[in-house]
Amino acid sequence: MVRGVHRPTVATIDLGAIKSNIKTIRTHIKADKKLLAVVKADGYGHGAIPIANAAKEAGVDGFCVAILDEALELRDSGFTEDFLLVMGITELRDAALMADQNISATVSSTEWLEQALPLLKLRKTDNPLRIHLAVDTGMGRIGLRTKQDILAFEAFCNDHDELLLEGIFTHFATADGEDDSQVATQYETFKEQVAALEKRPEIVHLANSAMTLWHEDFETDAVRIGIAMYGYNPSDKTISLPYPLKPAFKLETELSYVKQMHEGDTISYGARYRAYEGEWLATLPIGYADGWRRDLGGQTLLVEGHPCPVRGVICMDQCMISLPKEFPIGTKVTLLGENHGQVNSPSDMAVDIGTIGYEILCGISHRVPRHYIDSE
Repeated sequence: MVRGVHRPTVATIDLGAIKSNIKTIRTHIKADKKLLAVVKADGYGHGAIPIANAAKEAGVDGFCVAILDEALELRDSGFTEDFLLVMGITELRDAALMADQNISATVSSTEWLEQALPLLKLRKTDNPLRIHLAVDTGMGRIGLRTKQDILAFEAFCNDHDELLLEGIFTHFATADGEDDSQVATQYETFKEQVAALEKRPEIVHLANSAMTLWHEDFETDAVRIGIAMYGYNPSDKTISLPYPLKPAFKLETELSYVKQMHEGDTISYGARYRAYEGEWLATLPIGYADGWRRDLGGQTLLVEGHPCPVRGVICMDQCMISLPKEFPIGTKVTLLGENHGQVNSPSDMAVDIGTIGYEILCGISHRVPRHYIDSE
């Protein structure tokens, strides 16, 4: 997708905030735990490579991604860290490629190993395929569930030099909620699953951002820091952060057109909004093709600290807001981030439209250029 560099809509990413958040989190976890930076989904919309570079500078121990292409992007960009885990299921055909690139694979069945084995004999290096066994403790997504299956999986890995059972992990379904009962149940299940193994793998891990922030006492060899690294609350507004984090993402544009309306003048598709007499309306060069979704039409944007409501339906490439007074064309508008002491957060937006902050951030399209600063 082409970047919109010839318009004033831009996302500013503060790499200093990323580094600060990593260092803050590091002070709140036990010193012997590995800290893994999750840079999937193009770094939650922030830009995977710049974020990974900042995280590396801050001293992370490795990286997690969701799909193999994201891991290969890191390798192609010069990241040689031993720990690089693809947390989603990968295609069998890529087993040898992952071994050659020293990329750890998430696997959830012995059958996958059996079918991958002949392919691994074709690899170009002597590297074993590093395996992380995903176990299902209550998320219901991927993972083995019974002790018998886990033992069979381990035995198969031990019987073949092409495979190295490097880790075992799980994911929690409710760690960012107020009810900890399922967290405790999942934790007990995970401990039983790990105990079923004949030998504990090098890395036993369970902690995403929510587990790291609110359940640091649970035993884990590594924490996988995603949304918290970017400075946001995994629960949005359900639970308060235990310590401050710095938001790294700011989305801004400018007033591209300003006009004064008459009583009953209609705005945007469907003519759903009718202006009042003398109302100042401004057009902004951002719309749902940029990830500023149509259901954000009920939000207020910030102009010199003033909350300015969106008027009418958000269009593909533009949207309109009501101003408290006339402002000149070119005046800054903040959609996400701070403006004159006022803040629009992804969590605020998300809660209002029934989604989560992650989706707001990940949804900002690549047509919006990312500009990088470092506040440290």
